[in-house]
Amino acid sequence: MTPIWMDGKLCDADEARVSVFDHGLTVGDGVFETVKTVHGRPFALTRHLDRLARSARGLGLPEPDPDEVRRACAAVVEASPVPLGRLRITYTGGVSPLGSDRGTAGPTLVAALGEAARRPDSTAVITVPWTRNERGALTGLKTTSYAENVVALARAHDRGASEALFGNTAGRLCEGTGSNVFVVLDGEVHTPPLSSGCLAGVTRALVAEWTGAKETDLPLDVLTRAEEIFLTSTLRDVQAVHRVDDRVLSGTPGPVTTKAMRVFAERSAADIDP
Repeated sequence: MTPIWMDGKLCDADEARVSVFDHGLTVGDGVFETVKTVHGRPFALTRHLDRLARSARGLGLPEPDPDEVRRACAAVVEASPVPLGRLRITYTGGVSPLGSDRGTAGPTLVAALGEAARRPDSTAVITVPWTRNERGALTGLKTTSYAENVVALARAHDRGASEALFGNTAGRLCEGTGSNVFVVLDGEVHTPPLSSGCLAGVTRALVAEWTGAKETDLPLDVLTRAEEIFLTSTLRDVQAVHRVDDRVLSGTPGPVTTKAMRVFAERSAADIDP
């Protein structure tokens, strides 16, 4: 059994238990991060921990102790070394009453590691009729209130795709259920700004920095005319899109996406915590 970090120590997975009164379970009051591990080393951990703290502040939770979170990550990675892993850090409001009010028991911290498979170089995506609320209380926070993404991703899978893309309430391109989206227009790379309501993805920020991509307010229908489209996320890295709904993009991955994939692979290999 893969060991889990919980209540300040490692325990066997079949012994790891969260209270049925935990606010993360009852009302989705929690935040999380997914971190890629490569041969037992977490990638961009500092950026992920910074975002975990921002998300916690955004929910009004006390900030997690970064040293404790690092200890938790190191313990589970050392206990279960895998070539490519998905390290999940979950931080919730802790044991609370059966309602929206928080209790006084303090937050729950869990860290777990699972083995991951390398993603294909390209994938299919769909657009969905539901919108991201760019002015919502949870906008820009990586919270455990994820059911909207679960529903959209299930629709994507039903239609032979691996991701669903959202517009926002203004009809602008926003993000995927667990990814950021980039488009190529006239040979230049663009991605929606944070004001669109998208998550400030760690991989998104690195790709923008390393490729010179521009933050641009884009209409949702840009997906019907972009020369190239690609996704970024912790486990996708940079992944080309070969189909959006019924539109097939020939020659995928295109030259701009191919360069972005190469640059990201080279830069991330050279620095495990950029």
